[in-house]
Amino acid sequence: MPHQPTLSLKDAVAVVTGAAGGIGGALALSLARRGCQLALADYKAEPLAETAAAARACGVSVSEHVFDVADAAAIANLPAAVEARHAGTNILVNCAGVALGGTFAQLSLEEFEWLFQINFWSVVRMTKAFLPLLERAAQAQIVNISSVFGLIGPPGQSAYAASKFAVRGFSEVLRHELDLAGKNIGVTVVHPGGVRTGIAKNARLAAALPKADAERMEGQWEKLLRDSPESVAETIVAGVARREKRILCGADATRIDVIQRLMPVRYWDLFRKKVLPKGK
Repeated sequence: MPHQPTLSLKDAVAVVTGAAGGIGGALALSLARRGCQLALADYKAEPLAETAAAARACGVSVSEHVFDVADAAAIANLPAAVEARHAGTNILVNCAGVALGGTFAQLSLEEFEWLFQINFWSVVRMTKAFLPLLERAAQAQIVNISSVFGLIGPPGQSAYAASKFAVRGFSEVLRHELDLAGKNIGVTVVHPGGVRTGIAKNARLAAALPKADAERMEGQWEKLLRDSPESVAETIVAGVARREKRILCGADATRIDVIQRLMPVRYWDLFRKKVLPKGK
């Protein structure tokens, strides 16, 4: 079945993970303002309830689903709960994510695996779980939030960048497979730049990372968070409505993409001058 040129958001049903705040919360409200019914998921019950209340004020139906996306059983049970409440799914937004600072030598395998359970495996499990519902919809779209660190790999971000590159690769292969199968499901991969959310402040740090290095690392990345979650959400929703295959959010993401294409091996020689103190 050929893809529709645009995706109708009014009365569509969107499932959004990481909806308690940040980009996920802003996406929920942006979709609600366009008349989209919502199934919102997060492990933080109170902030999730606040997002849900704000979305209901837009006059749309909203359900709340409190669970940790690292819980495979909870994900497997979610489609039935969403279908019972909303009678289907048109849009799946995999937005939940965490950050983990430290060099690869400093990270333990357990820390690396913890991040992958949330940033990558939840995307795979949510997609597998909801694919049957999406296939039944007249129009459907999968939206996977990667990062500019799915385009470049900065030092100290081995786990995070690896997970976001994995999300990008998974999304691209899935899109090609669905196209070849003639399915009615599009796939959008999103690469936000520096966004003012709590992900950097709340990032987990490698247990082996010295405190002084941790404080310096937090300061380095915090200063690069320029875009608001609301502006990023508006860019994403507009792109999803157009069924865009890839969305770059923010001027920094656009610059990073261009520089990486021009300097695919040596881009860090340029970027480190803006990120790291002299001598690093």
